[in-house]
Amino acid sequence: MDSKTVLLNFPWPPSVNTYWRALPTGRVILSAKGRDYRNEVCEYVIAEGVRHHTERLKVEIYAFVPDRRRRDLDNILKALFDAMEHAGVYEDDEQIDDLRIVRRPRMKPGCLAIVITELESGWDDELGDSP
Repeated sequence: MDSKTVLLNFPWPPSVNTYWRALPTGRVILSAKGRDYRNEVCEYVIAEGVRHHTERLKVEIYAFVPDRRRRDLDNILKALFDAMEHAGVYEDDEQIDDLRIVRRPRMKPGCLAIVITELESGWDDELGDSP
């Protein structure tokens, strides 16, 4: 891998349905599972010395599912992106211009292999001002 690419390995994130908890007051907070996941991601990022990205990014996620249950892969994104932002991998997931998620074979307890690559330029430079 070149200097513009980083490989990260994270545990399987909690479901988006269990990542937050709504209080009776209507306030929404991070659940205990959410806090635990964030902490695991932070510890990994610190231990690996992952640098903070400010550039436009391409993110490839290889999802090794934990079991045979049917799963929507898009449900892993919010917890994962929130935890990576909190850990300082990037400033905001808005920086991601190119995103791919690939389901991989089952592997207990499940994990995510993530490849982050800095893009040379954002889509504005490549496509002009067209949406």
